[in-house]
Amino acid sequence: MERSVRCSSSSFLPSPVSCSTKFPREFRGQKGINFLRILAAKSTPENTSQAVQKGSKKDLSRILRTEAAVKAIEKKANSSKYSNLWPKVVLEALHDAIRENRWESALKIFNLLRKQHWYQPKCRTYARLLAMLGNCRQPNQASLLFEMLRSDGLRPTVDVYTALASAYGLSGLIDEALDIIHDMNSTSDCKPDVFTYSILIKCCMKFQRHEMIDQMLAEMSYLGIRCSNVTYNTIIDGYGKANLFEKMENSLLEMIGSGESLPDIFTLNSVVGAYGNGGNIEKMEKWFDEFQLMGIKPDVMTFNILIKSYGRAMMYEKMGQVVDYMRKRFYMPTIVTYNIIIETFGKAGNIYKMEEFFLEMKHRGMKPNSITYCTLISAYSRVGVVEKVDSIMRQVENSDVLLDTAFFNCTINAYGHAGDMEKMVELFSEMKVKQCRPDNITFATMIKAFNAKGMFEAANDLQRKMLPDNNSAGTKLSRIIA
Repeated sequence: MERSVRCSSSSFLPSPVSCSTKFPREFRGQKGINFLRILAAKSTPENTSQAVQKGSKKDLSRILRTEAAVKAIEKKANSSKYSNLWPKVVLEALHDAIRENRWESALKIFNLLRKQHWYQPKCRTYARLLAMLGNCRQPNQASLLFEMLRSDGLRPTVDVYTALASAYGLSGLIDEALDIIHDMNSTSDCKPDVFTYSILIKCCMKFQRHEMIDQMLAEMSYLGIRCSNVTYNTIIDGYGKANLFEKMENSLLEMIGSGESLPDIFTLNSVVGAYGNGGNIEKMEKWFDEFQLMGIKPDVMTFNILIKSYGRAMMYEKMGQVVDYMRKRFYMPTIVTYNIIIETFGKAGNIYKMEEFFLEMKHRGMKPNSITYCTLISAYSRVGVVEKVDSIMRQVENSDVLLDTAFFNCTINAYGHAGDMEKMVELFSEMKVKQCRPDNITFATMIKAFNAKGMFEAANDLQRKMLPDNNSAGTKLSRIIA
């Protein structure tokens, strides 16, 4: 008996498709059996695997072609003769530049985009560019881009005004950012929303303009804008980091009393972290319990805060209790957790416990990062065990860990403190190989080490060569040491 099966239709099919289970006449009998054998042979695991590999290669090839096209677009952005480029590649090149905060490339690609015959100006694109310029601390460029938006005949949206104000606010130009919002209120059809004010409040907190917070909250109340969770959390976190604990608690109580924007895990971590960093362990524990009663459960970040706070207060027994609690309740420690514990025991001079947790971290399959190695080297240097520093350096050489300037500063300081000038200069020269630019801490550390060894010529030479030419400084120092 012939049966017909209705296949489910998807959004990109114009109509449902009927699939019949009846074999065509020519495939019945022995031929039909042979046909099934052929189909079965084609669907064996080996053939399926080959098909997947071919598909993967095609996908990879397409990705590589797209990446090459994006790079070509970035090169063409410096030219004015291209006006009929493939839209997908131009837009992807712009997206990549914005995502990576390469503001100069992004603006060049955007200018190229505006020259295309298919270009249609959109406020959304301008808002993304303005937000990027804010992250890159480029308020002047943001202002020019805003004028370009107007010249394209667009009417700025709330997102555009918010991004522009953020570009000024994140650069510390709080008054200019407020002027933009006031202009928005008086001349624009669109009005600021809670997100706009939350961004401005965050900028004020960052640059310690705490006197502006009450003014902004008053403006929000006048405009009928209610604080959201993000707004309250921004205020609480800002006051906490500034050690303005009374204002922080008042804001927290106001948040609880609002009945709409209730505290969450971010609120918990901000309050507990503020008291922990301030060394007020009693208050930290009190509010930790209060949040538990509110039904807000801690996360790994909360436990990291508790461990760090107890460690700073040298309350190692309580720190161990937190670690045990995490194990019993199946909270998985992160690399941050282990780095905090290793740093705590390292600063306390408890090398045995420090190494114990370092080994535990590796046994759990966690790869140490540059912070881990930096902490270990500092601890070994502090107790004068230079051979352990050599051991750590060999581990670093055999790993794929990304090294940064802070790591080199730490290691240079360790060898300088031990009086090994040759190794110190060797590391200084290696910074260029690893593309880590020396900073003032690097130079100050080396100059101090040279002066301590009576190598005043090397110290003076390094001081003269500080920032203009790091490479020649390293070469000259190598000669002096040799």
